[in-house]
Amino acid sequence: MNYSVVIPTVGRPNLNDLLDALVEGSGPEPCEIIVVDDSESGLGPAAARNTGWREARGDWVAFLDDDVVIPPDWKAQLCADLADLPDDVGASQARIVVPLPDDRRPTDAERGTAGLATARWITADMAYRREALARAGGFDERFRRAYREDAELALRVQSLGYRIVRGRRVTTHPVKPATFLTSVDQQRGNADDALMRRLVGSRWRSRIGGQRGRLRSHVAATVAGAGSVLCGLFGWRRPAAALGVVWAALTGWFAAVRIAPGPRTPDEIVRMVVTSALIPPAACAHRLLGEVRYRRVRA
Repeated sequence: MNYSVVIPTVGRPNLNDLLDALVEGSGPEPCEIIVVDDSESGLGPAAARNTGWREARGDWVAFLDDDVVIPPDWKAQLCADLADLPDDVGASQARIVVPLPDDRRPTDAERGTAGLATARWITADMAYRREALARAGGFDERFRRAYREDAELALRVQSLGYRIVRGRRVTTHPVKPATFLTSVDQQRGNADDALMRRLVGSRWRSRIGGQRGRLRSHVAATVAGAGSVLCGLFGWRRPAAALGVVWAALTGWFAAVRIAPGPRTPDEIVRMVVTSALIPPAACAHRLLGEVRYRRVRA
């Protein structure tokens, strides 16, 4: 099997273990293993993957994230997935497993990572036919984060007449480390959603199998909160109080929705309450920035 492996990295500790597993594991050897360091350029995984596949010699390019864990026979599994695929198959996606705690309910951050197990076309472990990548033009490097860039490429590849299939190989994606404000920082993805809307159209979310977002409720909460503060500054007590009640109700509902499926420990509850107040304005700000930044983009 003629294939190359491309790994974009920001220097995660797991990279050495991943490389050891690739070198020591069983199965046909790749043409090369290309590691693209993006820790200093900050151009993002889309640009790093483009750099990698354009240097690759294999007819197939297998993309791996630097934080995944592969089995000892991953190379053999990959080649079995790619063997005898018809020419109209442009890519083969692995089955992603996200290990969650057995002794408690998962936290908000853990549930977020668990969503990768059912996500379409993620490049945590995805092998693309090099010809398909070349015809599609590769990843769109305007996506600077590991978010939406893989789905957008998959849509373009399929628009060229290729199919994307799910292979039998299994790759583990550990839960990502999280800080108190990780969920707030993740709202940067709303700018990428604006780019997706420009590139794919208003129905982009249904085309990638995504769930409906909460932007509308975030806008309502942000407007209510900001309006309450402004009315208070002008001494308009009744409107300020009314808008404050609306903000509190929306924020409380959002926090409750996030707390209910979790472990409900004191620290998780505090995190959910605080971040549920911060997420709506952060989401709105990033979406507005995205709409302005990509206003000239056309599909």
